[in-house]
Amino acid sequence: MRPQDILMPVAAGLCCKPGGFHIDPVRPVERALITHGHSDHARPGHGAVLATQETLDIMRLRYGDNFAGSTQAISYNETIKLGGVSVTFHTAGHVLGSAQIAVSSGKTKIVASGDYKDTPDPTCAPFEVVPCDVFITEATFGLPVFRHANVEGEIAKLLASVVLFPERAHLVGAYSLGKAQRVIAMIRAAGYTAPIYMHGAMEKITRYYEGRGIDLGELRLAKGVKKADLAGTITLAPPSAITDIWTRRFPDPVAAFASGWMRVRARARQKGIELPLVISDHADWDGLCATIDATGAGEVWVTHGQEDALVHWCQSKGLKARPLDLVGYGDEDEGAAPEEAAS
Repeated sequence: MRPQDILMPVAAGLCCKPGGFHIDPVRPVERALITHGHSDHARPGHGAVLATQETLDIMRLRYGDNFAGSTQAISYNETIKLGGVSVTFHTAGHVLGSAQIAVSSGKTKIVASGDYKDTPDPTCAPFEVVPCDVFITEATFGLPVFRHANVEGEIAKLLASVVLFPERAHLVGAYSLGKAQRVIAMIRAAGYTAPIYMHGAMEKITRYYEGRGIDLGELRLAKGVKKADLAGTITLAPPSAITDIWTRRFPDPVAAFASGWMRVRARARQKGIELPLVISDHADWDGLCATIDATGAGEVWVTHGQEDALVHWCQSKGLKARPLDLVGYGDEDEGAAPEEAAS
């Protein structure tokens, strides 16, 4: 069977007609396979959802118990038959519960990566290279300019600023699912033992991470704490909160933002970020290229991001490549999920 007969882009997203499902559909469908819990990939309203247990739990936390007609959990490296294809979930290294989805028919295997990163993260299972015929890769940072910094170095920069400005509060903008917990874990790994504060919108998912055995140290809500008591502290908050009225409760706050987009200094200035931290949960240019090489795929489909540059790179390496031009997917670092209203 030709790859385009197994998976094809349609208005709702990636559709597998032989299997009777869509992957990360952007509108309600009868059966959805979900790669991870970020809101641009995991939407409510589907008839049936197949995902890892963590992704199902996260969707339930965000959307309520009735987010889908029915749900089914699948483990990593577990294979199930759906219609005329076999489906296997593999680790993606993006956030807790994130998965790549391998779809096989006969001798043809297509791997839909979802979002992924190939660098260590203490809060989720590491990325697995899955050999395949066709690799569907994200391209959020699909330009050569995006080469992410060493995470430990960025955390050291944050902690040095805390020491340098003990009278100020440090507010770190980070997406509430995955990025916030990773940043907290890395702060702890660097030896910081004081309480870390968080915006109320982050509490449910952060407590869920702790419930899955991820040690994040002592965490407190910033709400209700006296302004003077927040001097010299670190608080994690959704990106939308660190430059709005919510920050007035903090003493002379230092606005930081943990994102791959902070590689672009003009963007940091535009957002009023004093302390840009280049920390991303997506593969950078080198990671994307290395991953494509490692899969051994002869054909690459590129989606949601800087598609053209990566397609050109693939073609220059003798690979068949094309953009999928899917719409409805964005980088989660850019804003907040619906539940991340001021708190």
